[in-house]
Amino acid sequence: MGSRKDDYRVVYSTDSGSICSGCQRPSAKCTCAEQKRKAVLGSGTVRVRRETKGRGGKTVTTVSGLALNQEQLATLLKDLKRTCGAGGAVKEGVVEIQGDHCDVVLRELAARGIAAKRAGG
Repeated sequence: MGSRKDDYRVVYSTDSGSICSGCQRPSAKCTCAEQKRKAVLGSGTVRVRRETKGRGGKTVTTVSGLALNQEQLATLLKDLKRTCGAGGAVKEGVVEIQGDHCDVVLRELAARGIAAKRAGG
């Protein structure tokens, strides 16, 4: 087992303030959030599915597996919401559009050159 000193890490310094737990830099100079925002979230196998389970009976169209970063997902979401005339969100790399819009979403993705498959659900 390591020494007791190895079991502790600095979380605040009077010189620089809060310390990031990821990169161990002062929070003002932390690059973790930027790297996370630019990271590609999906696998590249795009699936469009209609879901109702765990949503209080409400139907939601989900798009998963998009090999896009957070900024690109947000832009795609904005365009899909406008096209479908519905609300939506990005949760854990999955684009969610309120309502059953699988056909519209598949057409929009195809127009953007993104190969997508309709998944059962």
